[in-house]
Amino acid sequence: MIEAHWEHFPHEADMGVRGVGATKEEAFEQAAVALTAIVTDPTSVKSEESVEISCEAPDDELCLVDWLNALIYEMATRKMLFGQFKVTLDGSRLHGKAWGEKIDVARHQPGVEVKGATYTALRVRQDQEGVWIAKCVVDV
Repeated sequence: MIEAHWEHFPHEADMGVRGVGATKEEAFEQAAVALTAIVTDPTSVKSEESVEISCEAPDDELCLVDWLNALIYEMATRKMLFGQFKVTLDGSRLHGKAWGEKIDVARHQPGVEVKGATYTALRVRQDQEGVWIAKCVVDV
């Protein structure tokens, strides 16, 4: 059984995010945690408020980019960070929920601002062992 987790991978001046999970949904959730981890330690983010996000795309890769860009938009417009995520996929539709709080500069010490998810190194796949991986490069 795979333990869901997230990782970063280097990419020139930008940063790669990779979510790994037993399901495609878990991989998307972990990619979102990796996104937050670019800005701050995700474990420092309290789950005080929730935001619902829906998107639809013709394939898994575009859905991942839409999901991450929707989170980046919510982070910027609400001045929030998110540390916990739940994703449900139904065909080409994604319904997600993100829990977080307003940015506390002293506590979160945000390092960089994520500008957007890109199509660079974009991939959503299931490997030979059945593990789902969702990854792309984000512009920082």
